[in-house]
Amino acid sequence: MRFTAETPSNGIVERDFHLGEIPGVLWSPAKAAPGAPLVLMGHGGGLHKKTPAMAARARETVATWGFHVVAIDAPGHGERPRTDEDDQARDDMRRAMTAGDKERFKDVSIRYISGITKRAVPEWQATIDALQGWPAIGAGAPVGYGGGVSMGTAIGIPLTAADPRIRAAIFGGGFFVYDELVEAARRITVPVQFLLPWDDEHVDRQSSLDLFDAFASAEKTLHASPGDHRRIRWAGVDDGFLARHLS
Repeated sequence: MRFTAETPSNGIVERDFHLGEIPGVLWSPAKAAPGAPLVLMGHGGGLHKKTPAMAARARETVATWGFHVVAIDAPGHGERPRTDEDDQARDDMRRAMTAGDKERFKDVSIRYISGITKRAVPEWQATIDALQGWPAIGAGAPVGYGGGVSMGTAIGIPLTAADPRIRAAIFGGGFFVYDELVEAARRITVPVQFLLPWDDEHVDRQSSLDLFDAFASAEKTLHASPGDHRRIRWAGVDDGFLARHLS
């Protein structure tokens, strides 16, 4: 891991880094307590690690709880180059949406996100390895998945299922549910919060409810609020959820 920039502001230090070809950002308290938890945040499809909304939530998490928060660019997003397959998938999704072909849009989206997830999960695990190997965080730091919407959750569910270091997770709806995601959800036993946009114009509501039902967690809560695909609301959720399970 190579840190490339460091920007302090209002008691929070933002550090840009590269881990091999993976660009990321780490927000930390200027004076972090030893062993402070590490929260992972995943961005949505077509976005990047420093979207204003996610950066604001990351800073709020640091300021309120004293946690470290990390985000990385998913394959083909942000600072990372896009492959021919990435461009083709995006073109296919745009054409399907323009034509009003919902089934085609769903099929292409699932195939595209599934491919990204297979690449992104080991990248996230390598990021956890590197940060827990950094003395300022340490190997014993608790880890949580602190929210990803749309693609961020499609990556976060198999990541949480695969990595026992993640002790609690917040997921947001707004993505197509497919068999591999449901199977991953059935392997998750840590506490889960699930945010559901009730009026998503693309994703069938029942499929999201079925996914929530699949989580094997003894503690899981569903937070549904009015809103379309782009309006997954964080207001009113259990803000102390990660603090309870990571502190």
